[in-house]
Amino acid sequence: MFSEEILDTLKVYTKDMKCDVRLIVQNGDHDKREELLNFLGDVASASRRISVAEQDLKLTSPISFVLEADGTNTGIQFSGIPSGHEFNSLVLAILQSSGTAIKLDQGLQALVKNIADELCFEVFVSLSCHNCPDVVQALNQFALLNPNISVNTIDGGLFQDLITDRGIQGVPSIFVNGGRFADGKVDAASLIDKLIELNPGASAVPVESSLPVQDIALIGAGPAGVSAAIYAARKGLKVTIVSERFGGQVKDTLGIENFISVNKTTGPQMTDDLMEHLKAYEITLKENLRVEKLEPGEMKTLILSSGEQIKARAVIVATGARWRELDVPGEKENLGSGVAYCPHCDGPFFKGKKVAVIGGGNSGIEAALDLAGIVESVTVFEFLPELNADQILIDKAEARENISIVKNAATKEITSSSGKVDGLLYEDRSDGSEHRCEISGVFVQIGLVPNSQFLDGVLELTAWGEIKIDEKCQTSSKGIFACGDVTTVPYKQIVVAMGEGSKASLSAFEYLLMNETKNDGELAAA
Repeated sequence: MFSEEILDTLKVYTKDMKCDVRLIVQNGDHDKREELLNFLGDVASASRRISVAEQDLKLTSPISFVLEADGTNTGIQFSGIPSGHEFNSLVLAILQSSGTAIKLDQGLQALVKNIADELCFEVFVSLSCHNCPDVVQALNQFALLNPNISVNTIDGGLFQDLITDRGIQGVPSIFVNGGRFADGKVDAASLIDKLIELNPGASAVPVESSLPVQDIALIGAGPAGVSAAIYAARKGLKVTIVSERFGGQVKDTLGIENFISVNKTTGPQMTDDLMEHLKAYEITLKENLRVEKLEPGEMKTLILSSGEQIKARAVIVATGARWRELDVPGEKENLGSGVAYCPHCDGPFFKGKKVAVIGGGNSGIEAALDLAGIVESVTVFEFLPELNADQILIDKAEARENISIVKNAATKEITSSSGKVDGLLYEDRSDGSEHRCEISGVFVQIGLVPNSQFLDGVLELTAWGEIKIDEKCQTSSKGIFACGDVTTVPYKQIVVAMGEGSKASLSAFEYLLMNETKNDGELAAA
């Protein structure tokens, strides 16, 4: 039974539903069926507009159900009991089916509506995966926008036979029309890119921007970008943030214990806190969009993946970084079938098995410690002669009986058989000898790559792709600033990124004071 607090919250969310939504459960027998019916009954008790029915709809399983809005199948199906992180996905699907506005940018909505082919998606998830809901919620919106698209969210924990048959070793794992579509962390912007690949005739529909010229346009909504936006908004400036994924890398960090004044928190919680703080100001947020091109000049232009163009007097780049890949044979080929980048999400799939972690920095040793409580054994491979992690982490790892550490090791290849990882080949850099380690999974933790590719030729970058900045976060182009992990600033830490974001914003404000005026001759600041 739901707690009174959850029911009260559901009643608030569902009070403005504009049409009836039926949760139709497939007929049949299953040992989890009664639990599912009770769960859905609790959901339905929150509103007279929600009801539960049982029919023979030839769904995946007797614990599968679809959402029907005003008698029309929405194309949204769940197989399993969507609790845990997926409870929000179910609630959002109900609300959006009943008229709550879809938050995708209008240009992206137009693109999805233009998909002509029938696409039947299956998304395999874990209820403990904090990346999975982003994928599920994006695809559910696609289904609501286009009747040619359907989505079945499948709890891998309850459908082990399907997991085995599909060779899945990581979540989210996405199939379309029976074929593999994507694996691992995928944001809405990337999903739309893949949709265009499947439907070459579809493309972004140019949308005329409804925004006036902005004082500051921010690219990226991680800690640095949000900090910069809030500082700018507090100056009374017109501010817009364009972001592929709100929260950035922080959203993938489960344990945060070094953010000063907050004893302990999680990445998802901090991401929610960033959003709540952002909402306190008049800041335009454009999510699930990528900046394809930045045109410098006295007036800067951002060209978005939706086709929209945003004009701004100053720009702050805070696009962060992404996981660095090994770039060895077998890595990309086995992504989702034994190769992973998130130990929190994919660790449970390797329960009782032998795995490897590549990288001996903080992230690598932390991953090994997380995995050690789940798997049979963890072998950490470090390229350098010594580990780079904090000594307290090294001591913890060395104290665990099922963690072993191999230093001075160069990973050469990830091998597989029958579609699953079965080993790792590495070279001992001290003598050049080659060895093989038999494992079932490889977790890559070798650092980050700056998300600066779209700025090549626009701003001065280092050989590693970092944006070169001065002490005031000014880049090589006048009026374009940068902050956070995408820049040359040392120490890629949340607290550092926030400080750099505020500094970049203050620098941009100073630049506007010195160089920019509004049409009426006054700066936008109050």
